Amino acid sequence: MKNKILTLGLAVASIAATAESQHCSTLLDLDVRRLAGNETVNLCDAYQGKVILIANTASKCGFTPQYEGLEALYRKYQDRGLVVLGFPSNDFANQEPGSEEEIQTFCRLTYSVEFPMFEKVSVKKGQAAPLFERLAAVGAPYPKWNFYKYLIDRNGNFVDHFISTTSPDNARVIKAIENLL
Repeated sequence: MKNKILTLGLAVASIAATAESQHCSTLLDLDVRRLAGNETVNLCDAYQGKVILIANTASKCGFTPQYEGLEALYRKYQDRGLVVLGFPSNDFANQEPGSEEEIQTFCRLTYSVEFPMFEKVSVKKGQAAPLFERLAAVGAPYPKWNFYKYLIDRNGNFVDHFISTTSPDNARVIKAIENLL
């Protein structure tokens, strides 16, 4: 009898684990590497159930001071379930030419960035990293410059995007985030 109960318990646990993994949105079900490291993170495993703001970033851009605003959002709303994810890109005017180690150092020393940063990627149509291809597939535009921002709800659905000129402290950004929290 104990073996049947144990077997039944393991079967239920297996079904529950399968059901849990199936709740991951296609948008976020991918692995990305942390900036300047070897650790790979599955976005679903790490951020499922969170409100996510994704930004393509660059260290030598007129919009680079937006790192400060992104970090401020992260710190203000992190406890309520927001995470900001940064993806450096050198696609626009060679504004992110450094190595991943240089990018990481710049972000930490200049803007005290603590939100998760990931591998340097391409974001342009036709050569974009899988995350940005998936964003486009669900209706988001490809970034036309650095610091495009994409808002994802707790279920992993694309909600809105904000162009480079829309700063992280813009009332529209704040309202959209707060509505999802």
